[in-house]
Amino acid sequence: MAIVKDFLLQIPSTVACLGAVLFLLALYRLFFGSSSEEQGINPPGPRPLPLLGNILIMDLKRPYRTLCKLSKKYGSVFTMHFGPKKVIVLAGYKTVKEALVNQAQDFGDRDITPVFHDLNQGHGILLANGDSWKEMRRFAMTNLKDFGMGKKGSEEKILEEIAYLIEELKKHEGNALDTSKPVTFAVSNIISAIVFGSRFEYTDPPFIAMVNWANENARLMGSASIQIYNMFPWLGPWIKNLMVAKKNIVDWKSEVMEIIRGLKETLNPEMSRGFVDSFLVRKQTLEELGNMQSLYHDDNLVFSVTNLFTAGADTTGTTLCWGLLLMAKYPHIQDLVQEEITRVIGSRQPLVEDRKNLPYTNAVIHETQRLASIVPMSIPHTTSRDITFQGYFIKKGTCVIPLLTSVLHDEGEWESPHTFNPAHFLDEQGRFIKKEAFMPFSAGRRVCLGESLARMELFLFFTSLMQHFRFSPPPGVTEDDLDLTPAVGFTLGPLPHQLCAVSRPSTFSPLVPVLRSRG
Repeated sequence: MAIVKDFLLQIPSTVACLGAVLFLLALYRLFFGSSSEEQGINPPGPRPLPLLGNILIMDLKRPYRTLCKLSKKYGSVFTMHFGPKKVIVLAGYKTVKEALVNQAQDFGDRDITPVFHDLNQGHGILLANGDSWKEMRRFAMTNLKDFGMGKKGSEEKILEEIAYLIEELKKHEGNALDTSKPVTFAVSNIISAIVFGSRFEYTDPPFIAMVNWANENARLMGSASIQIYNMFPWLGPWIKNLMVAKKNIVDWKSEVMEIIRGLKETLNPEMSRGFVDSFLVRKQTLEELGNMQSLYHDDNLVFSVTNLFTAGADTTGTTLCWGLLLMAKYPHIQDLVQEEITRVIGSRQPLVEDRKNLPYTNAVIHETQRLASIVPMSIPHTTSRDITFQGYFIKKGTCVIPLLTSVLHDEGEWESPHTFNPAHFLDEQGRFIKKEAFMPFSAGRRVCLGESLARMELFLFFTSLMQHFRFSPPPGVTEDDLDLTPAVGFTLGPLPHQLCAVSRPSTFSPLVPVLRSRG
C-alpha cells in the first residue's frame, strides 16, 4: 500500500513535468518547426533552443562579432533565432549586394523591432514602412536637395561651421580634450541648419540636450538589455535602459515641437528656411484643400526631424572621431595626409573640388569608414514577399540582417581587412580608386538618405582639421596606448578618450613625397 500511495503522490508532479515538456515541444514547433515540403530549403544555422533560440551563444553586447564568426561555419546566408524570432543573416559583399541591390524590392522593407516601434510608432523616415515611409522619404529627398544637401549650399554651411569648430578647439591651447563633444556639436549644426534653417551655439542648453539624447539613445539601442527586450517584449517594464530611451524620446519630441512652434509663428510660405518650413507649408496647403487625413501630420514631422537629426549627426560625428583617433594612433599616416594637404592646398580653405587632387587624404577618410564600420548590422530589413534566395526559401515578413561589417571586412575583397590600411583605396601610382565593397551607407532602397551630405562633411571637416591641428595622445599616453576597441552601441564609436589638438603653423615644408602607405 505504501508503494501505491507514493506512486499516487507522484502523479501530479509527473503530469506537470510531462505537460511542461509537451508545452515546450509545441512552442518549438510553433516558432521553429516547419517541414521542407512546407517551406522549401531553409538556410542553415545553429540549432535553437525552445523560446531562447540561439541567445546562449550570442555576445549580446557585440552580436555582430558572433554573426561574423558563425558565417564562417554556416556560409553567407544562414538562420539565427533571436529568442523565438527567426532571423536570416546575410554575410559578405557578394551576398549583401545581391540582396539589397539586385533584389532590392524583395529585401527593401524595414523590420520594426519592439524598441523601434516604441520610439517611432511607425512614423518618420528611418523606421517606417508602407505609404507613409515612401511619401516621407520622397518628400525629404526632394526638399533636402532643394536646401543644398550634398551641393554648394551645403558646402557653404559646412565651411561656416568649420570656422566655429576650429575656434573651439583652439581655446584648449593644445591641452588634452574630449574631441567628440565639439566635433559632434559641429556636425549636428549642419543638419540643424538644413532642417531648422539655423545653427545653434555650442553652449545652447536645448541644443546640447538634443545632441546628448541622440548620442545616449544610439548607445542604449546597442545594449544587451535592449537586445533582450526585442526578443521578449513582455520584459519591458523591468528594463531600465528602455525607460531611459523612452524618456529621451519624450523630452526630445517636446524640444523639437517647441522649435517647430517658433518656426510656425514666423513662417513665410514664399521663403522656406529649411525642411520644417517646407513640411509646414505642404501640410497647410493640403488642409486648405480639405485633405485632413494626409500623411503630413505632426507625428510624421517630429519623427522625420528626429530621424534626420540622429542619422545626420551621430554617424558622421562618430566617423570623424574615429578619424582623429586613428591619426593620433598612426602619426606617420597623419604626416602623409598633412604633407599632401600642404602641397596641394597650402593655407587656403579646402573645398569639395579639392577632393580629386587629394587622393591619399581621400583614401584615409574611406579607410576610416571601412575599418570603423560604425553600423555593423545595418538597420534590420524584412522580406516583402515569399522569395527564393541563393537556393534558400525565405518567407514574407522574415527579418533580414545585412551584416555590413562582413562586407567592409570581407577577406575576399580587402588585402588586410582588419588593419588600418589606406592603400586599400589607392592604385600603384597613388591614385584614388573606388571599391564596390565599400558599403558603409548600406545599399538599395534603404541606402542612407544623407550619403552625399555625409561624404561632403567628412572630407571638408577632416581636411580642415588636419590643416590646422596636429592630433596626438595626451601627455603620458603613447600611440600604442590608444585603444581602437569600439564602445557598445547601435553605432560603434570609440571608447571615451582624450587627444591633444596642437595648432600647426600656416606654412611648413613637405615631409615625404611618397603617397602610398601600407598603414
